[in-house]
Amino acid sequence: MTRRRPEPEPAEPEPDRPRAATFEADALASIDSLYRTALRLTRHPADAEDLVQETYLKAFRAAGRFEPGTNLRAWLFTILHNSARNRVRDRAREAVTVDSDAAERAADRSIGAPARETPETILLRQTLAPDLQAAIDRLPESFRQAVWLRDVEEFSYAEIAEMLTIPVGTVMSRISRGRRMLFDALGAHDAALSGKAS
Repeated sequence: MTRRRPEPEPAEPEPDRPRAATFEADALASIDSLYRTALRLTRHPADAEDLVQETYLKAFRAAGRFEPGTNLRAWLFTILHNSARNRVRDRAREAVTVDSDAAERAADRSIGAPARETPETILLRQTLAPDLQAAIDRLPESFRQAVWLRDVEEFSYAEIAEMLTIPVGTVMSRISRGRRMLFDALGAHDAALSGKAS
């Protein structure tokens, strides 16, 4: 006579599974805007992709600490900006050693090579007028971040202040001054174009 083992009862899903799935779906919905901002911060597609990946890794690891009902998108952007700041700080600490022969060989090889473009960079280039794109790129970093987060990503002043860990008044000042710089740069560009047309 053989004994039959009792069938194990199916495990009930953990109560946090639906919440985790919702968190994941909501978090991944922001991937494009996170990438655009990361590209603005790093100015290199590969670094931007790494920064977004690091942001999601940190977010998913800390998902239990996220408070439902608060702004998930702002939380992700805060992680992105903090990670970018940490990377800049870490790179500043690294000792720089350069093999001049290797640098010269690489420069010679890359002279005729086409730049790698991602769909996001193509879309951004096509979406923003070239003059506006160039003016935004020339803004100092602190003004560019504030203007981008407010006017393109449409975050509130309070959310931007939290992301950049600066007072709300500073955010408002940077946005105002950044917009003024953009206006002046575009006005000067228009004046130069109309002078050429005459």
